[in-house]
Amino acid sequence: MSQRPGYLQTKAHYEILDGLRGVAAMMVVLFHTFEAHAGGSVFRQIINHGYLAVDFFFLLSGFVVAYAYDDRWGKMTQWDFYKRRLIRLQPMIVMGNIIGALLFYFQSCPMFNLVSATPVWKVLLVMLVGFTMIPLLPSMDIRGWQEMHPLDGPAWSLFFEYIANVLYALGLRKISNKALSVLVVLSAGFLIHLLVWGPRGDVIGGWSVTAEQLHIGFARLLFPFLAGMLLMRVGKRIHVRGAFAWCSLILIAAFSIPRIGGPEHLWMNGLYEAFAIIVVFPVVVAMGAGDRVVAGVEERVCRFMGDISYPLYITHYPLIYVYTAWVTRQKVPFAYGVAGGVLLFVAAVTIAYGSLKLYDEPVRKWLSERYMGTRSEGGVRKDSVKAAR
Repeated sequence: MSQRPGYLQTKAHYEILDGLRGVAAMMVVLFHTFEAHAGGSVFRQIINHGYLAVDFFFLLSGFVVAYAYDDRWGKMTQWDFYKRRLIRLQPMIVMGNIIGALLFYFQSCPMFNLVSATPVWKVLLVMLVGFTMIPLLPSMDIRGWQEMHPLDGPAWSLFFEYIANVLYALGLRKISNKALSVLVVLSAGFLIHLLVWGPRGDVIGGWSVTAEQLHIGFARLLFPFLAGMLLMRVGKRIHVRGAFAWCSLILIAAFSIPRIGGPEHLWMNGLYEAFAIIVVFPVVVAMGAGDRVVAGVEERVCRFMGDISYPLYITHYPLIYVYTAWVTRQKVPFAYGVAGGVLLFVAAVTIAYGSLKLYDEPVRKWLSERYMGTRSEGGVRKDSVKAAR
């Protein structure tokens, strides 16, 4: 067996950050479940800021990519980097689209007004395009929400994740910390402008190929990803005992805080979200990176949460479509929807874990052996904190 190339050597894990990614992924599932009962109003949402988990994911991604690859560019090419990222992320994107296609016709309801009129051939075409991560234009919509990935809505954030990875490989990896700091400040201003002076007072959006949605998507991506890179490079860590528990509580609180201000004071909620993304999330990552996981139960919890975080995030939304269709068709009140919500959560975790063990890990192992020349670990658990989500 040949020696593993230098750029494939395993680095130490930040297992607390793995666990926090799992906490955020589970909060996303709860947020989307409760969203079905909000009647389309951001002011009635129960876990109101659960969508900020995406911005936290982008921050973690910047931190992890810089940690895993900044010192490896003398030993690997850009194509090596792209292959590793594709092997890490693409198999579950395929699975998310397959699940979305299988469940598509169970999602027909007045809210998803195009579902029942969409022919099978078009669903299959959208699924195949979804495998490639090429975003669909609104003219190819098959649901009524103008999503760039209508079979698996959250895949929009992976589209921006790939953009970030390309930007990193092309130039961000080469710039100095001083230049990176300037970009972080400028991107923070870009984000604050959207949140405080924008039309919504929140970062909800990014999932459609329109000027407004792309504006939101890039504003959400740039600051967290760049700040994550900078945070890793400067080495600032906050050492707190029991960091996993404290960071989990902070994240849950940040995601659960009710909408701040009413329709006449959108800027108030914008200020809160800017504070959460620019201040709270970097502090949480610095705390998570500054402590070690406690061997035993906490270690197993963090490992499990990290393992299922990405599969859960990328496969849960087809179930949300079905649940939302059921709630809107039957006009199910929240009190009666609790049992269905619990069942959805259990099913989402089960599907994520099954997809991980029966599909994602074996496929990544085969791809790594075939295209990266690795043998033992097969690309599984290779990029410190699991790479992006």
